[in-house]
Order: sequence, then structure tokens, then C-alpha cells
Amino acid sequence: MADPGRLPLASIVIPAYNQAEYLEAAIVSVLTQDYPCLELIVLDDGSSDDTPKVLERFRGRIRSGRHANMGQAATLERGWAMAQGTILSYLSADDLLLPGAASMAMRELERHPEVVLTYSDFNLIDPASKLIRKVVRRDYDLLRLAVDLVCLPGPGAFFRATAYHAAGPWNSALRQIPDFEFYLRLALQGSFLRIPQVLAAYRVHDDSQSFSKMSVERSEEPLRVISSWYESNLIPEKIAEWKDRAESNAHVLSAQYHLRAGRWRAAAAHMRQAAELWPATLLRPKTYRQLASALYNRTAHKFVWMLNRLRG
Repeated sequence: MADPGRLPLASIVIPAYNQAEYLEAAIVSVLTQDYPCLELIVLDDGSSDDTPKVLERFRGRIRSGRHANMGQAATLERGWAMAQGTILSYLSADDLLLPGAASMAMRELERHPEVVLTYSDFNLIDPASKLIRKVVRRDYDLLRLAVDLVCLPGPGAFFRATAYHAAGPWNSALRQIPDFEFYLRLALQGSFLRIPQVLAAYRVHDDSQSFSKMSVERSEEPLRVISSWYESNLIPEKIAEWKDRAESNAHVLSAQYHLRAGRWRAAAAHMRQAAELWPATLLRPKTYRQLASALYNRTAHKFVWMLNRLRG
């Protein structure tokens, strides 16, 4: 094994808010990584469940803290301010890193100095950690990220601390897509690299944000994010010329969120604006998959959970 003293330190932050049921598994998935230079910071964001008891079981093996609830973005910022690593990462308290995730990411970042972030494929798992399906990400393409609004990085992303500081912190005013907004800014610091292996697991359950009915303000976030990002003078010209298409896709995403919450009129209004900005959006199958997902995604996943329980 390589000398740990000569390897770069990776700091992983877990923001924990009322996920005690899954938190121990998330922590163990990090502590059992085979990369020898890992720092794990777990911050309790004002949980009202047994999160403090879970953290107590890991005293001396992790760095931890507790503060009044202030949201995911602000909690991550506090954690990364504590971090000592040259490489940063985060893991949701209900997700998992799979064996070899950290070592693979660190190896690729060392091999590709031009890359500022690595991401991987991941498994979608149910509340009992049983497989729902494998999620295969696309290779990195700034157009896909910034125009088609596909959030390529998922659980298990690692990025350079220098790029993080250059891009700026997560926007704590955002509650729905702060990760996507951060990745947009990080992409202006360098390229991303997909590792074509399943290295993490994303858990869906009744309290998952993927299923939640969003407020009007949260549903409008995609438009705010895209409008703000396209004001940057760092955007390549070949991307900047697609601003109307990007804003059209932002309207579709907002329509999806409103539809999930049952706000049909708001969803229809966004779809009209999407078509005005880029009429071809109405011809794309992806548009209708997004809208259908708002209506049926939760039901479909709960059906899979039921089958998994029946299978034992």
C-alpha cells in the first residue's frame, strides 16, 4: 500500500437532518473505504430524532458537531470550512459510498490534473437498501449540463478544494437545487470526469426530496439559477448561444416541480413559456418523460419497494 503520508487528504462531509435510520450505514460506508487518507465530518443540522445517539457511537472515529437547523447548503459550507483535505466530497445522510469509491476518485484526479470533479454511476436503492435499478450517467459535456440541465454528478462526486474556493460556496438561499447550481459554477473552473463504474447508492424513501411536493418558491429555482449563471463572462461562446434553449429547459423543470405539487395551471404556464423560447422542446421525448415522472415516479418506486419486501 502507498505511504498514507504522501497521499492527498480527502474530506467528506455528511450533513445530517432527521435521517438517523440511515445515518449509521452512510457513516460506515465512508469509514470502510480502502483509501487510507480520509477525513469524515458529520454535522447534525438540528435533528429532532436519534441522530445525536448515532453520532455518539462513532466518537473518536469521525469529526462531528451540532447546530440549529440551517439547511443543507449552509451545513455543507460549515463542514467544508472545517475540512483539511485538498479534495472535497459530500454524502447525503441516507446515501452510501460503495467499496473503492474514494480510491478510484482520488486516482483519477491524480491522473487528470485538468479535471476538477469526478462522478460515477450509482445504484438507486429502496429504504431497505435493496436495488431498484442501476443509474448510468452520461460522459461529461458542458452543453448537457448547462443547456439540457442534466445534473451529471450524483452521490460519490469528489472535487478539488482549489476549484471549490474559486467557484464560491453553495448558495444557501436555494433549497431545491443548490447542488446543481454549484456544479454549474464549478464547471467554469475545469472539466468533469465520469468514472464508468457503480461507486455509490442513492436511496429513495418516503421523505426523499425526489418525492416531495415543492413550494412555489422552490419550484421556481431553475429559472433563477439559469438566468444568474448565464450572466457570467466565463461562459464559452458555444454555450452562451444556447441561452434560450437552456431557459426553455428551466421552464420545463419548473413545470415538472409544479405538476408534482398539483399546481396544474402553473405547470401549464411554464410549458407555454418553454415553447415560446424554444419550440423544439415540445418535440423532445425527454420533455414528456419529465412531466410523466412528476405524476408517476413516486408510485412506481413504491411498487418496486413492495415487490422487494415480498421477495424478502
